[in-house]
Formats: sequence, structure tokens, C-alpha cells
Amino acid sequence: MIKEYIQTNRQRFLDELFELLRIPSVSADSRHKADVRKAAEYLVQKLKAAGADKATLCETAGHPIVYAEKLVNPALPTVLVYGHYDVQPPDPLNLWTSPPFEPVVKDEKIYARGACDDKGQVYMHLKAFEAMMHLNLLTCNIKFMIEGEEEVGSDNLGTFVKENRAMLKADVILISDTSLISLSTPSITVGLRGLSYLEVEVTGPNRDLHSGVYGGAVANPINILSKMIASLHDENGRITIPGFYDKVAELTANEREALNRAPFQLDTYKKELAIAEIQGEKGYTTLERTGIRPTLDCNGIWGGYTGEGAKTVLPSKASAKISMRLVPNQSNHEITELFTKHFKSIAPNSVKVKVTALHGGEPAVTPTNSRAYAAASSAFEEVWGKTPIPTRDGGSIPIVSLFKKELGLDTVLMGFGLDSDAIHSPNEHYGIKNFMVGIETIVAFYKHFGKVVN
Repeated sequence: MIKEYIQTNRQRFLDELFELLRIPSVSADSRHKADVRKAAEYLVQKLKAAGADKATLCETAGHPIVYAEKLVNPALPTVLVYGHYDVQPPDPLNLWTSPPFEPVVKDEKIYARGACDDKGQVYMHLKAFEAMMHLNLLTCNIKFMIEGEEEVGSDNLGTFVKENRAMLKADVILISDTSLISLSTPSITVGLRGLSYLEVEVTGPNRDLHSGVYGGAVANPINILSKMIASLHDENGRITIPGFYDKVAELTANEREALNRAPFQLDTYKKELAIAEIQGEKGYTTLERTGIRPTLDCNGIWGGYTGEGAKTVLPSKASAKISMRLVPNQSNHEITELFTKHFKSIAPNSVKVKVTALHGGEPAVTPTNSRAYAAASSAFEEVWGKTPIPTRDGGSIPIVSLFKKELGLDTVLMGFGLDSDAIHSPNEHYGIKNFMVGIETIVAFYKHFGKVVN
């Protein structure tokens, strides 16, 4: 019955998703403020059409939050669906093979910014809700909270959650913003890394200088910044900030062995990325480096002249964006303080250093012995014919730890993307099969969750 409904409405579902993908809801760019709101309004419209009793925009100090609900019976369990409708900037535009906000289908994949992260995955929940309403299959109360600031740190979501605890009361949080091992090996994410995201600025002379007249006598901020960043790792790939690893939760040998049972081919991994060799912290596998170990990366660096041709300038300033992925027991705020203190301490007296914290979030581990996890596992077993493997994801969803702290609720991370979907990169894409089977699996989750709670 559900398969037939999904197949019958397949093209309509895709057409609606394409409309959402055409809206450039880039939360990081103030020029797209109206577009971000337009995307929120589109979701409100579709939630009402799907059968929500209530669907509205909730204003915040930033972009609005979409809230909707369908309360079937207070005696039934309640699922709170979280997602985000904002997207990453599409840059660099010249690397896209098609316009980022004009979705196209190639090889049964949807190419567009936000196709996987997170519009495509959010929209699965709307269509699952619609299907359950149409077929009278909804066995739980359902609430939606879809924000427009996830890609810029969810600064206003914490306030919203604290002020609306009663409205957001539920039995579990359901999120689709993670990935599967593969379409042949389903998985459920049970761990997320935290994040500390900073911008650093190194200033030398009070103005840009002629590199011939002053070069060799005055400190070059680009050279110094590059050396400072390079010094943040040692020859074994470990981060050199004092105290950085003090609170890192170390997994047991058995836990590490279980993590590495997930299907993984190193040669295929390198081939897909067109790299000759991998690198990282010595003593850990690739799966461990990306799932259970903290990291530090430079996400962008600039300064001086970067236009066409030559300009012999010794720049006044150089800047970079730095992100650190954190693991359980590490605190975003503590790591930010440690970084700031260390980075300033390694700067020579010839420059001044400024460190600005942009946003962050705490790491989270979700239980595998909960009724909700059992329902998710049963849903995969029913639809995919396989038991999903629990995995640790290298990405960050700060709201997961916030939900636990403020609402006392655990989260089930039922993601349907793939690591190869190029999220945050040019040519982001999402498989149509992932989208359709995701809808079916979400419907199955509600069926099984209704059973286990009741």
C-alpha cells in the first residue's frame, strides 16, 4: 500500500522537492535573507497541504523556525522531527556542472545545493507524513521543527527550545541529516562529533606595503599565519594545542574493533577522492579518524592580492577560518579557549593576532538500547531486508546534545545520504532511490515505534 502510494506520486514528490531546491536559502549570506524566509513559507504551505492541524512560522532573532503538528491522540507516542531548510553557500560556482539552484537529474541523482543536506532529507519526512495521513497509517502524534540557521550554528534555536519546552514535548527526536554506509549496507548514526569554528586574523604593518621596498625587513602576515597553522599538527598528525586531548573519550579495543567491522575499502576511498595516499593521526584507521577522533582543519585562508595578474604587495593582514571537530567529553567552549590561548602564544612579536569564535556545538552519542532505536532498526529490516549497522558520523549536529539537555530526549539519526553526495561541495547530489526508499523507511519507523511504545 505505501509502496504503491509512493510510486504513484513519485513525479509529484520530485517536482515539489525541485521547487524547494530552487530557492537559494543560504543562511550565511545576508543577501539571501528573503530567500531563506521564502523556503520556510514553502514548507509551511506543504505541511498544511499534507494534513498538519497547525503549521506556522515562529520568528527568532535570525531566520524563522517552521513548526507544525498533527496530534492524533494524547495517549499515543509523539515524534518530534527536526531538520533544516537553510543551505551552504554554493561557491565556488565555476566548479558546478549545472546551476546550483536549478536542480537537474543525472544518473538517477538530483544535483542541486541542498539536495541531500538537508532539503531532500527533510522533504522525505513531509511526504512520509502525507502518505500516512492519506492512507490512515499515522500511529503516532507528530511534530515538526525545521530551522533556517543550522549551517551557521543554530544560534537562535537554543533560545527557541528553552522557551517552548511544552510545545516541543515528545517521546523521541527523529532526524534525517546523516548518511548510510551504502545502499546495500544500511546504517544508523549513533555518534556525532562536536564543533568549534573560529576565524583568525594576523596583522603586521598598518597598511599594505611594496614587497620590493619592505620585503625582508617587515613581517609578512601571510607567511606567519601559514607557519602558525602548520604548527598546529605534529609529525604524527596529532594536534599540538596543550590540553587538547585531556578529556577525549577513548574507546576500548572491543569498541574500536566493532567500529572497524563496517564495510570499507581503502583503495576505493582513495580512488573516489583522486588521492594517492591518506593521512591523519598515527595509530588510527580511516574510520576511526573520521568518527571517534578530534580534528583541526583550515577551511579557508586569504590575504594580500588574489586577483588576476601580479601585484607585488606585502599585505597588512592575513586571515583564516579554522574548524575543530570534537569527540565525547570535549567541550566546544573549553576547546575554543585552549585554541585562542595557544594561537596567540605562538605568534611572534612582529604581528598582532585576533581570534573570533563564530559558532560551535557539543558532541553527542545516542543510545542503541532504546525503544526508538529498536523501531528504527526494525524499519530498516522491513524495508531493506537487512539489519542496519550502528556507525559514528564525523559531522556535527549541535541540536542533538541540546535536545538531550533541554528536553531530556534522545535522538534517532535515520539519515539516507551517502558520503559521496558532495554535501558542502560543488555538485552536491542526492539519489532518487535514497529519497523514495527513505520515505518508505520513515513510514515503517512510525509503525514500529507505535508498537513498541504501546
